[in-house]
Amino acid sequence: MSEQSTRILVFSHRPEVRESIITAVGRRPATDLGRVDYVEAAGVADVLAEMDAGEVDLAILDGEAQPTGGIGLCRQLKNEIDDCPPIVIAVRRKDDRWLATWSQADAVLVHPLDPLTAAETVADVLRAHRVPVVRG
Repeated sequence: MSEQSTRILVFSHRPEVRESIITAVGRRPATDLGRVDYVEAAGVADVLAEMDAGEVDLAILDGEAQPTGGIGLCRQLKNEIDDCPPIVIAVRRKDDRWLATWSQADAVLVHPLDPLTAAETVADVLRAHRVPVVRG
């Protein structure tokens, strides 16, 4: 069991959407992963500052955010940040999954968020992007 915390950025202009994402994923999405510390961002400038700081392990972006949605923002981040952390997009319609794929998102969540699916998706993405620990 890992004791290292994971820093997750949650972006939406709507506080209730950020809260629903945080509640669905939870403070520990899987027993083999450390506790999650959330950083909330209500605007694009906040997201860019957090991502540029390099301390985000994963970002969850609201695809419906206004005025700039998480889908376009994801594509921008993936194309502009070297070694960009994994990004999960939350969309309102299953049919919007293709847009999230276009944005180069690592995974997609669909509202209404199912806590089991949300936690499992985030855990899978974190595991897939985990930096191996070198022991000597």
